[in-house]
This record gives sequence, C-alpha cells and structure tokens, in this order.
Amino acid sequence: MKRDVWVIDAVRTPIGRVGGVLAGVRPDDLAAVTLRALVDRTAIAPDAIDDVYLGAANQSGEDNRNVARMAVLLAGWPVEVPGVTVNRLCGSSLQAINSAAQAIAFGEGDVMVAGGVESMTRAPYVLPKAEAAFARHQRIFDTVLGWRMVNPRMPTEYTISLGETAERVAQRYAIDRAEQDRFAYESQMKCNDATARGAFADEIVPVEIVGEKERRVVTRDEHPRPDTTMERLGRLAPAFASDGTVTAGNSSGINDGSAALLLCEAAVARRMGLSPMARIVACASAGVAPDLMGLGPIRAVRKALANATIDVGQLDLIEINEAFASQAIACMRDLGFDGQRTNVNGGAIALGHPLGASGARIATTLLHELRRRRGRFALATMCIGVGQGIATVFERIEENAAA
Repeated sequence: MKRDVWVIDAVRTPIGRVGGVLAGVRPDDLAAVTLRALVDRTAIAPDAIDDVYLGAANQSGEDNRNVARMAVLLAGWPVEVPGVTVNRLCGSSLQAINSAAQAIAFGEGDVMVAGGVESMTRAPYVLPKAEAAFARHQRIFDTVLGWRMVNPRMPTEYTISLGETAERVAQRYAIDRAEQDRFAYESQMKCNDATARGAFADEIVPVEIVGEKERRVVTRDEHPRPDTTMERLGRLAPAFASDGTVTAGNSSGINDGSAALLLCEAAVARRMGLSPMARIVACASAGVAPDLMGLGPIRAVRKALANATIDVGQLDLIEINEAFASQAIACMRDLGFDGQRTNVNGGAIALGHPLGASGARIATTLLHELRRRRGRFALATMCIGVGQGIATVFERIEENAAA
C-alpha cells in the first residue's frame, strides 16, 4: 500500500564557480556538509535514517566508489546507515529524491535523506587503458562535462555537444539571440533581488574551509553576476557555432555544490514530532532524442502532472533548470508555464549548475519559496544530457494539518 512521503527540511551549500571558493573541497566532504546540516536542523538521530540516496553525475574522481556512502561515513553517522549513489546525469539528485520517496512509499524504510553533490572543479582527467601494448597516441579525456569515450556504434547525431543541442532547440522553436539574452538577464536580476532580500538564507548552510594559513566560511553563492546588462550579454560571442545564438551568458555555469532533503513517512513524522514542508505527490521521467535533450522536461512534466491528476494551471510555483536559455524558453512555451510563477528567484544561468546536485538544489529553492508564499502545488523539472527529462510534483502541507 502506498504511503504519504513528506519533505521535512531541505538544505544546500552555496554554489561555487569552477575554480572558485569551493575548489578546495572534495565532493564527498561537500556532501557530508549537507547531511550534517539536516541532522542539526531537524534534531533527528542519524541512526533513525534508513538510507541515503545521493545523485552524482561524474563519479570518475573523488566521488568514486559510492559517494553517498562516503558522505555518510564522513558525516560521522553510524556505520549501519547505508548509502546509494544515483546517476541520471543532470537529473541525478531529482532522481535520488524520487527514488527515496518511492522506497518510503512502498515500505522499504521510514526516514531517508535524498540529494546530490558535484564538484566540477575537481573532475579528473581520465586516460583509458590502451587496447594493445605500447600503443601510441592515447587520448586523455576531461570529465568535467559532456561526452567522452564514445561508443563508435552510437549514431553521430546523438553525440553532439550539449551546446549544440541548445542551438538545435533554438532553431526548432525560433528563439532568437535577443530572447535568450533577455531570459538570462532576467534570471540574473531575479537572483540578485532574491539574494538582497534574503530569500536563500533559510536554505543555504555554510561551508567551512580550513587552509594552512586561514579559515574561511562560505555562505553566499559565487556564480551570480549582478552587474549583468543586456549590452554586456549582447557582446558575447556564440559559444558553439559561429552563426549561433547560444553564449556563455545565456547558458548555465560549471559549478560546485551539494544539496539534501530529509524525507519521512507521514505517520512516522507525526510520531517523531517533525513538521513537514510538503509532500511528494508524483514524479516521472521521460526520454527524447539526444540531440534535442533540452526538450526532455516537456514529456516528463506531462507524465508527472497526469500522475498527480492536476494541470499546469494549478501549479503555484515552478522551477525548471536553466541549462540553456533556449531550452528553458522552449519548454516553458510548450508547457504553457506562467513566467510570473517560474524560477521566481532566478535559475541556473545565475546560480549555477553543479550537475549531480542541481535537481536537489531546485527542489530546495522551490520548497522554501512555496512555504513563504503559502502556495499549494509546485513542480521541479529539468532536462538531462543524452535525451531525458525528469519532473517531481510537491504539495505544501499546512502545519496544523500535520497534527
């Protein structure tokens, strides 16, 4: 029998730029920060946690060998608390939330942590083994982003870069450079306003960095550019095609960060005296053509809304990951999203996109804003490299309804 799953709390680290303030922090340590913060904020005993699901998109460096389990141990939790790492590329941590919720709903546990982590700064170079002894011309791959070690049997149209897929989406939906730049500018301005009014204060947990000569506590996102103007965006050269419209300014960043949510079965939460932020109503994932990967949310959202038996008009808040302005605009247009209710505090173009953490990051931001606005239904969705989309529907729970 399906059981109700509540979100009790949601936290995230500040998001760092590539090579920035979080560059010296290992991903397993970064994930441990958010795990400890959830325990501190909710006063739940770590030994009450039945499992930890963490998303991570790379897993070829310091996040290898099940970073979720590593984070549990580094957080100082009992060895009896297990952990599993989920990889659906950009959608990894939203998948972690969905998977943990499904496990609770079907009785595999009562209390779980779900989230994700990514240090794109610390993503390693990889040298594949040679197929023959003394082989020459071995290629080293940078694992920060995109394709590497491609199967030669894979259709070539599927293996184009993520930026090229964004160009194709822009062409298909006739989204010109000015519209993309305007979207990017608005993301930056909304983020700047949200930061100024303290909208992220409840969700961000500090990261302490101890160096040889100094101790530093990071509490603010590093990626936003509050001095962005339409003129500056317009001066940027196309990044993926000489006559293209996708630029560094209207695309998301390369970033570091972690986020995590505490999930609990409703009756158990009541017994433990835990107040909910929301319940998880429904979720879905979907596949699309890899060369149009940015359109993945369209099918995923329609499936998730159908599973929730609600429509777009009932959504009070929406978070769609801004991998690229072109794909976010296309999805919003196709799905009929209200721009006044979508990414109200800015999105990944401003805040950044630490791949395996981004799904949990947008869910965290969404749920804190939903509580502030006292809305009812909210949606988190994102596109995924190699042609997928994922979506999750939440419903805010009135505190007195939980008693």
